Amino acid sequence: MKRAIPVVVLSIAGLVPVWRYEPSIGGTTTSTAEPAPAPSATSTTASGAAGTVVKGTTVNTDKGPVQVQVTFSGDRISAVTMLQQPNHPQTAAAVPVLVSETLKAQSADVDTVSGATITSDAYKESLQAAIDAKG
Repeated sequence: MKRAIPVVVLSIAGLVPVWRYEPSIGGTTTSTAEPAPAPSATSTTASGAAGTVVKGTTVNTDKGPVQVQVTFSGDRISAVTMLQQPNHPQTAAAVPVLVSETLKAQSADVDTVSGATITSDAYKESLQAAIDAKG
C-alpha cells in the first residue's frame, strides 16, 4: 500500500504533458484574407530607390501558405520578407534562420531547418521563384 500512492501520483504526473499536448493541425496565416493561388511561376516585380522588390509564388503546405518577398540591390539579395507563413512555433523559429542563410548564400540553396521541413521547403520554392522572376 505504501508504494501504491507514489506510483499513482507519478503516473498522473507523467500523463499531464500528454494531456496538455496540442498537435499542429493546419494553422492560420499571418497575412491577408485573400485566397492563396496555386503555386505557379508568376510573381510580382517592382523597382524603386531601395532596389527591386519581387514577390515569390504562394506555396500551399499542410501547415498553411508560404510566400516570400525579396528585395534586390543590383544582383544581390538585400532583404527577404515573409508575406505569408504558417502560424506555428517551429515556423516562427525557422524564418529568421532561413532569411539569414539566404542573405549569406545569396541564393535559394539553403539548408532545411530541423523541425520545420515543410515550411523550409516551401520557403525555398517561393524564394527560387522570386529569384527566377528577377532574372
